Amino acid sequence: MNLDPACAPTTVEAVHIVDVGARVLNVSDKTNWFFLRVEDSAGRTGFGEATLIGWEPVMLAALAQMAPRWRGLRLDQVREAVRVAPRSAAGLVGQSLVSAFLQACASLQAQHLGAALHAVLGEPHRLEVPLYANINRATRDRSPAGFVRTALRAREQGYTRFKAAPFDGLLPREAGSAQARQRIHHGIDCMLALRDALGPQAMLMVDCYWRFDEAGALQALADLAPARLHWFECPVAETHAHWPALRRIRRACAEQGVRLAAAETQIGLESFQTVFDEGLYDVVMPDVKYCGGPWEMLRIAQAAHRAGVGFSPHNPSGPICTWHSLHVAAVAPECAMLEVQFDESPLYEQVLAAPLWRGQAVLQVESSVQAPRLAQAVLDAHPWREVPQGIEALLG
Repeated sequence: MNLDPACAPTTVEAVHIVDVGARVLNVSDKTNWFFLRVEDSAGRTGFGEATLIGWEPVMLAALAQMAPRWRGLRLDQVREAVRVAPRSAAGLVGQSLVSAFLQACASLQAQHLGAALHAVLGEPHRLEVPLYANINRATRDRSPAGFVRTALRAREQGYTRFKAAPFDGLLPREAGSAQARQRIHHGIDCMLALRDALGPQAMLMVDCYWRFDEAGALQALADLAPARLHWFECPVAETHAHWPALRRIRRACAEQGVRLAAAETQIGLESFQTVFDEGLYDVVMPDVKYCGGPWEMLRIAQAAHRAGVGFSPHNPSGPICTWHSLHVAAVAPECAMLEVQFDESPLYEQVLAAPLWRGQAVLQVESSVQAPRLAQAVLDAHPWREVPQGIEALLG
């Protein structure tokens, strides 16, 4: 199937990378999306996404250093020649650029084959992937009623699975303080209000953004029992020092019938394999813009399946990541659902030069086979703005 009628399929061995550039799209006062554009010698363009909110100037500087190494690479050699490196001095900034470059190259390979991206990755196990709505950034009113209003809007669009992150301002170093207790109680009230409003059949998840210490996480989990959570996400920092605490939290989750989910910023299969070997989580959430791109994400999904650990891609940013994550989810041995950022900005649809998929609550893989392209006019109209860095900067 040739997806680009203007240009016949090309042998990838005859093609090399000629240019790598970036564009930053300001989405809201909270968010910029960082897109990588890769052009090849046959005149085709592939896009990847490396969003790391608040770090865009650093990423542009890192890209200026890294891009010359990628120019001239043959497209068929990219997968082996460029890999993420978890212990690199470039850190998450550098590895997000590597991940986005590999996304773009996978897109180019699919274009040259005249095939869908999942054909580059392997045989699909499923042709539709359920979504869950991350309602966090769309919720400006951070009260319980505000979260409920956003969730009900999502439900009107067909969603039955919802995730919120209501523990604003909480930091583990403030554990036990009166202010911390107040923030925890507020977050619990938000989740209980969501359960009441959405009813017993809705799937409900909470993202803690590593804001707890162990005692606070265990107490919050107990207090959230009436919310009947599907999973409890990222309660404490994912460092070696916290592994014993994570095992205890996982046991407490199991006693409550809740899954422990995390690992959105882990890089490469090696890092995830350690997570599997140490028995830390029930569900891992690799992010295609950090973990190493679509090929590496698929390797992680396969290893998770062998380890008996669930796989559900982390995907709270833009549509380029959604497209890549969707096609990995189609090929992965197991994938129960895919995250999507609900209603943060209409630019999610507007930045695409052409619509890629139909529907909201379930994405049909076959309706999103064509490689995505970005609308230049939209990028020009919404340039980079300074936005706050994410919670990672506050946690150190």
